[in-house]
Amino acid sequence: MAVDIENTTEEARFVKQARNFDIRRVIVKIGSSLLTNNGRGLDRTAIYEWAKQIAKLHKQGVEVLLVSSGAVAEGVVRMNLDERPRKLAALQACASIGQMGLIETWWSALIQHGIQSAQLLLTHDDLSSRSRYLNTTGALTQLLEWRVLPVINENDTITIDEIKFGDNDTLGAMAAAMVNADLYIILTDQEGVFTDNPRHNPNAKMIRQERAMADYLFDIAGDGGKLGRGGMLTKIRAGRLAAMGGCPTVIVSGAIDDVITRVVSGEAVGTLLTTNDEDKIIARKQWLAAHLRMAGTLIVDAGAVKAVVEHHKSLLPVGVVEVRGDFDEGDVVEIVHQDTGERIAVGQVNFSSRDACRVARERTEQFDRILGSKEERVVMVHRDNLALTA
Repeated sequence: MAVDIENTTEEARFVKQARNFDIRRVIVKIGSSLLTNNGRGLDRTAIYEWAKQIAKLHKQGVEVLLVSSGAVAEGVVRMNLDERPRKLAALQACASIGQMGLIETWWSALIQHGIQSAQLLLTHDDLSSRSRYLNTTGALTQLLEWRVLPVINENDTITIDEIKFGDNDTLGAMAAAMVNADLYIILTDQEGVFTDNPRHNPNAKMIRQERAMADYLFDIAGDGGKLGRGGMLTKIRAGRLAAMGGCPTVIVSGAIDDVITRVVSGEAVGTLLTTNDEDKIIARKQWLAAHLRMAGTLIVDAGAVKAVVEHHKSLLPVGVVEVRGDFDEGDVVEIVHQDTGERIAVGQVNFSSRDACRVARERTEQFDRILGSKEERVVMVHRDNLALTA
């Protein structure tokens, strides 16, 4: 933990003034390259130092959730392997071996400060299923009420699809949305986001502050390293995902002295990715469009297609001619043109499949009679929760 960065320029002072954080709940994600000391086993000295910083925030009343990589990398070291395995079974075995050491180290580091911790291993299915998503959120909320610090990691041991979530940067951003975090901190082996790769270009400049939705950030992002699956590209994407929930992100070096407490205090270290209401809607639409698994399908008529595609309106139940699949309110569904069979959009539906079938082709004034209750829902999919794909 030897690196310390002083911000003495006028630019840094301006950025620090802009970072007037009011932090009550923060997500901290730490990557494999930091946790494993570049492949030489878990860096317990660094972990204990981060735990000390987290404990300081904990005592100040700040709720911290930790997203910790390192299980597979630790398993690689424990098994004396030369590199990360490529076969799925070997990856899963490394994850199960390494997770033992990873969680034990975090528990030991935190308990010496009187902080109880808990392990949560999640898969993509846990967060794509609404019922499991809500159950996970409930468990996290209870842990925070008990002042227990959750340590979250992907359940690499059982995850299929080449154990690709895609990465813990994304998992941390989704956790930020689940618990309505005020700040998402991604600790990495870079000081922040640069205009070019600083390892190759000594003239590259750090970006102190930028909108999470700035497109040029993708042009300058690089690829992941040998031990991890991340890289600056996944961190930029994670910043956008966190922005969907109104949560700013700081990407910063984990080697900076007291980095976590300094970031939470508002000091201008690393790169701050900001968000606003407009960006929140844009990011949400991108998140919806990126969904690979649809919970169901709404078949719509030509009038609904025109309203949604040309006039950017919400999808009303009167334009839905058929409902397919079994889904809950809040699930992501596809919207398909009745005549062409083309998917025109995806979005979060405001009705369960059962209720959607009952109100399809009906006008809103009939909802109370059909559903037997006072209804405030008037649209099937709101335009802010809808992303065009056609």
